[in-house]
Amino acid sequence: MPGGRPRAFDPDVALDRALEVFWRQGYEGTSLSDLTAAMGVNRPSLYAAFGNKEQLFAKALDRYIDGPGAFATEALTAPTVREVIERLVEGAVELTAGADTPHGCLNVNSVHACGPDSAAAREAAIACRAAGEVALRRRFEEAPDLPPGLDPGVLARLVHTVTDGIAVQAASGRTREELREVAALALRTLFPA
Repeated sequence: MPGGRPRAFDPDVALDRALEVFWRQGYEGTSLSDLTAAMGVNRPSLYAAFGNKEQLFAKALDRYIDGPGAFATEALTAPTVREVIERLVEGAVELTAGADTPHGCLNVNSVHACGPDSAAAREAAIACRAAGEVALRRRFEEAPDLPPGLDPGVLARLVHTVTDGIAVQAASGRTREELREVAALALRTLFPA
């Protein structure tokens, strides 16, 4: 005989809703009441399914990377360095300034908007960003078409700086069109015709 009552909610839908709340409000700006209301669950159900707020945030961050932020991993498969960078920069614009998504980046916002009491959430976001930069550096190290004189590690940091800047500007109200202009200039600067 199975133990316990079946869940009265879909955990995947609830996690997607939690992700959106964290993305819009940041880790510290999100209360448990915000989460339970958006997810359609009570606190005991939230704790039973996802753990505490910090654990839920870690799951939401993973969902973000594998869902809306998956363009970054997919960009690494582009055939040329230029196309990798183009996909990352343009993907950052679409993700952070899209009509159907909260403006800004969950990861970037979490790194910058967490105080000492939220160190674990901040560290999770930093680790996620660092892993992305390492993957990008490795892709550049293996690239036969890396422009001469460019250090793969420095180029990876530059690309992350540009995409992070796009996210910050999107959160500050810049339009998708304005950010597309920035993305185009960044690409022309790195790869002049």
